[in-house]
Amino acid sequence: MIGLIDFGGGNQASVEGALSHLNVEFRRVRTAEDIDRLDALVFPGVGAAAPAMACLRAGGIDRALIEFIRSGRPYLGICLGLQLLFEHSSEDGTTCLGVLEGEVVRVPTQEKLPHVGWNTVHFTGPAALLGEADGSHFYFTHSYAAQPKDSRLVWGTTDYGGTLVSAVAEPPLYAVQFHPERSGDVGLRLLAAFSSLSSDGPPLAG
Repeated sequence: MIGLIDFGGGNQASVEGALSHLNVEFRRVRTAEDIDRLDALVFPGVGAAAPAMACLRAGGIDRALIEFIRSGRPYLGICLGLQLLFEHSSEDGTTCLGVLEGEVVRVPTQEKLPHVGWNTVHFTGPAALLGEADGSHFYFTHSYAAQPKDSRLVWGTTDYGGTLVSAVAEPPLYAVQFHPERSGDVGLRLLAAFSSLSSDGPPLAG
């Protein structure tokens, strides 16, 4: 069973619609107890770090989420679901989950922010992790981006007046700054590939 974190932020309905289109069974996650019974987890998000973290901490979902990721079960973070994995967000000076080392900063660019619309993602590594194709176009809407301390976490990059990290991965953890649920067929293929992952991967260190 795939869980969908429901923290009261935006874009929940779009992700639910995409998973339903793919005939993927899922349930909303609103409590820490909900997470224990899941095989995989998707964290969608459009919003700011501070209110999102406050919501997660209020119900102990933050601790359950960290334990879930470290158990080696598949996780997919989308937009804010990527950013909150890191230690700190400069958006509002928020301490985040700290699953990954690094911080989230305002996109260093002279281009207009927020970065909204279609852009190219250049995926790194010798082989696709979730069936993605290098140079595919995905839909973005954000003003902040992650800066991982370990460059080996970088799964994809995008040019927007400079290079920004648009995807990170430490399988079975995957996270993307773009919105696959709003990216047409290529986004649906990525979601379908994630949905088919088994839950028997090795636990993450930490």
